[in-house]
Amino acid sequence: MADRTDYSPTPTQAAPRRRLTLVGRLPRPLRAPLFVVAALIAAGYVLMAVWPSLFTSADPMHCELRLSGAGPAPGHPFGFDMQGCDYFANVVHGARPSIAIGLLVTAVTFVLGAVLGALAGYFGGIVDGVVSRIADVVFGLPMIIAAIVVLNLFEERTIWTVSLVLIVFGWPGGMRYMRGSVLKIRNLEYVQAARVLGGSHLRIMGTHIAPNALTSLIVLKTLEIGGVIAAEAALTFLGIGLQPPSISWGLQLSTAQAQWQASPHLLVYPALFLTGAVLAFVVLGDSLRETLDPKGKQS
Repeated sequence: MADRTDYSPTPTQAAPRRRLTLVGRLPRPLRAPLFVVAALIAAGYVLMAVWPSLFTSADPMHCELRLSGAGPAPGHPFGFDMQGCDYFANVVHGARPSIAIGLLVTAVTFVLGAVLGALAGYFGGIVDGVVSRIADVVFGLPMIIAAIVVLNLFEERTIWTVSLVLIVFGWPGGMRYMRGSVLKIRNLEYVQAARVLGGSHLRIMGTHIAPNALTSLIVLKTLEIGGVIAAEAALTFLGIGLQPPSISWGLQLSTAQAQWQASPHLLVYPALFLTGAVLAFVVLGDSLRETLDPKGKQS
């Protein structure tokens, strides 16, 4: 008897599940090459600000006038400034004030915006009226012009004074964002249910409102880091920000403007570092916006 071969289709076996790595579990915008590059660059700038000796062992204050304005040389890739100081060391150490001011101003204005915006949006009435009117007055002042006027009142301008002025004129934007988010959330059903169940104002704001309202503020403040760094450099470039003997990209650009034809490297390197820092933090903020925005969120 002929052997019968069974040609009936066999049930397809389920494909084994691919185990996702830690990177694979991240949202798509955070896995994009542009975000990864921006994150590495931003981390490099922060590391440069905290620990500049990792990038250069040269003393930025050690100068030799005979090397004034000289171009790149062995061991001195960026050449020398007009005082004969190693320019690479100066540019590396110039990251500290810019990054410090950018992060400090952003962190403080984030807290102020979150707290004042939550109070104004949640309680409304007199609280909202007072906070909003103060914010409108501050917001109506052009930030750079107001900062120039106030900074001129200080005889000595340091990281702390520049940060203070930028905080004073920089918090209303975050407050408005937070207030708008809280106004949308405070009348939702789950918030009303928490009120009916006897939840305190502090518990409702901390548990039900703040976690959902802070998303847009986090994105806004991440984008603002680059803007604050650029604002500090602009104020210093105009002679209103940091002062010598501080080392800053803005000071380097201000000094280089009179020497850029004879020594263009004095202008190019700090400008490239400043541009890289601003763009890195802007790209980070934009990637966070794509990730945290429910309408544009992609897995």
